[in-house]
Formats: sequence, structure tokens, C-alpha cells
Amino acid sequence: MRSAQPIRLSLTLISTIAITGCLDDSSSGGNDTSVGRLNYNGFSGLTYQTASQTGTTNEQGEFRYYPGETLSLRVGDLAIIEDVPARKYVTPLEFFPEIRSELTNPAFDDEGLSTHTITEQLLIDDVSLNNITRFLMALNWTENVREGEGIEIRDRVVEQLNAALPDLTGPIDFSVSEAEFTALGTTPSPANQLLAAICFYPEDDELCKEPPTPEEIAAAPARPDNEIDRDPDTEYREDLQANRDRILGSVRSLEDIDANDAQTYLTRELKAITTAISNRFYLNEDVASHPANDTSIKTVSIRRIGGAPELADIEAISTRPGDVVINATSWQEAEVEYFVAGETGGEAELVMSIRPDDTYRWVRKQLRVIIR
Repeated sequence: MRSAQPIRLSLTLISTIAITGCLDDSSSGGNDTSVGRLNYNGFSGLTYQTASQTGTTNEQGEFRYYPGETLSLRVGDLAIIEDVPARKYVTPLEFFPEIRSELTNPAFDDEGLSTHTITEQLLIDDVSLNNITRFLMALNWTENVREGEGIEIRDRVVEQLNAALPDLTGPIDFSVSEAEFTALGTTPSPANQLLAAICFYPEDDELCKEPPTPEEIAAAPARPDNEIDRDPDTEYREDLQANRDRILGSVRSLEDIDANDAQTYLTRELKAITTAISNRFYLNEDVASHPANDTSIKTVSIRRIGGAPELADIEAISTRPGDVVINATSWQEAEVEYFVAGETGGEAELVMSIRPDDTYRWVRKQLRVIIR
């Protein structure tokens, strides 16, 4: 689904939300559900729903699910995505079926090993992906999403968004062109209409008030040149104009976050997820040393913190096959077999690319083998 529409909450769903509540920690809270996360640093304040779970994502962007369920997300009454497979990490790249399908096709790096990062970067300029990412970034309470921070969608933003939805001239459609999605001028896009209706400041802030109208400004007296002639209780034309400019200047639009901002944000979030997954895995040894006359088959094992490796695939190369030769790989056993073929003083790096079974991502591990 690439179009976002206002939705009406049934009494059953409202009751479910009230019972389920918000996900307020990263543990399972005493139940047997899994905990997933939107991006690495998270989107907080989104309402999520799976077949069995409903709630609001917490500060880490976490949600609960059972394996095999799909995920739907909305901001207040505005539906964002639906039927996305629920996993440990869910990113905007997985919001759209065609992009999600392409992610399962790895590319090959200069060493001939499978990698997902090239595929991600090829897909990251997708128009719909950029539209939805820019929109979510624009809803962040602060205008910029700083590195290492998530997107925070506050209740105040949700309340204003819900109030503005009925007045939009059309649905928010993420599949339209960038020009149509970000249009301003006399006929702003529905997304920009919505953003213009939201004040990202406290309710009592002056920037959240209605700006003086051109008619009010024209009717106000001009400010006297001499300060001694000015009345402190009078709003002069120049003051009203300055106030209008400040209020209108605080209105947010999709121009404030361009496609490059969205791609930079996505790239660093994707990199952080890969690093987090990689850190779960390690080798049973980092350096191996064997005599030149020992040509028997050796094994290096992949381990995972907190459980069995559970791999879907494994590839391996030797940087110096004249010294150390790959004999076999086994994703079932999470092992790579090799043997020494060189002379004393030789060495090689065994580079392993592994794909855990719960992700499309590949991570690298290396073993240094020394011939003594």
C-alpha cells in the first residue's frame, strides 16, 4: 500500500488499544511475544497492530509481535502501511512489497561475496520510499533527526494531525512523483497541507497562534520614527508584519527535508542495524596457527551470543588460496572447513559472509590463519 488514508477506529480496536497500552520497555514484559523495532533508533508514537498485538511504539520504536505476523502502522488516524512482515528490525525499505522483494536479491562485492548493502543503496532512491521517509521525518518534534536519535512523534502532533485530516483536499499518496508529493504554492500537496496545520511548539507558544492578516496589518498605524513617540500598548504595522513573518516562517513543509536528507538518514539507520546484527555473531577463534606440515582439515565455527547461530547461508573465501584453502562450508553446522597448503611464514585471511535466517542481511567475519 502506498496511499495513506484517514481511518476510523472501531469500538473493538479502541478497547484493544486501551487494554494493550504502550510498549514501555524492551523486554517481553512477562509474555512470550517477540520485540521488534522500527529502524535502529526507532519511530516513537506510532500506533501498530499485528494479528494479536496493538499498541504504541515506545522511545526505541519497539513493538510486540509473534513470528509470522504482519505489521500495520498509523500516525493517529492516518494509515501509513499495512501487512509488512514483523521482524526484529523493520525499516521503510520493507514497507513496500516490490522493494522488500528486491532486498532478498544480494549483490556481490569485489571479493565475490554476497552483500545486501549494495542492493540497499540501489533501492534507496525509490520515489515512494523517499516520500514516506521525508513525511515521517517531517513529523519529528524537532525539525532535524540527529544522528543516533530516533523520530519522535508526540501526542500533540498526533492530536493536530487528526484534527486536520478531514480538511485535506485529497489522500496522502506516497506513490506519486516527488514534485506532486512536495508541491507548495497555491495548491499545496495533501502532505504539505497536513504539515502546515501542525504547530511543532508548545500549545501556548506565540508561533502557534493565527498570524495577523494582511488586512489587519494594513489597518494598523505605522511605527513612529522617534522611539519617544511610540505607544507601548499599540501594535504597529511593522510589528504585526514581523509577527506574521515569524509565524509563517515556522510552518513546516517537505521542502525542509529533501531527498538527500532522507537517504542520509536511511543509510545511517541501515548501517546501524547491520552493525547490531553483526555484533551478535563471533568466531570460536580470531587467529589460528598451524605448522606447515599439518595439512589436515581444520574447522572454524560461527557462534551467536545468546543462542545457536541459526544461519540461512554462508560463503567463504581465502585471501591467499596458495597458503590456505577453503575446503567446505556448512550453513547447517555454521562451520567453514579449511586446510593449510603453503609454507612456513605464509598466512591468509578467511573471509566469511553469513546470513542469519531471520534477515536478508549478510554480515562479515574474518579469521587470520598463520603458517608456522
